Amino acid sequence: MKKINRIITNICSDNLQESSDFYIKLFDFNVDYDSDWFVHLISNDKKLELGIIDRTNEIVPKDFQNNPQGFYVTFVVDNADEIFQIAESEKFEIISKPTDTFYGQRRLLLKDPNGTLVDISSPIKDFKF
Repeated sequence: MKKINRIITNICSDNLQESSDFYIKLFDFNVDYDSDWFVHLISNDKKLELGIIDRTNEIVPKDFQNNPQGFYVTFVVDNADEIFQIAESEKFEIISKPTDTFYGQRRLLLKDPNGTLVDISSPIKDFKF
């Protein structure tokens, strides 16, 4: 088996500052590295990472510099309703308010400043299939 040492999701962005502010306000991320082409965010416990890269940077192939489609990013949190309150107060684009799903998650959907669909879920206590 091949060992994975770490995985980082990198989101292409037209506005690095706006994008990093979005994720920092919602989650426990801090800026670990900041430049004019890339921002590296890391969680307070240093276990989770998120990259935000200038969509038009030369290291992003031309065919991948367009708006995201066909994927979304999921963040599992203790309480999706708390994140919803932050999203509302920050006037972030809410795709769907928190709802309970058939598979035992309370789920909130947001759209980040880059058009990325962001799924924020929290387990429903004592849920049974």
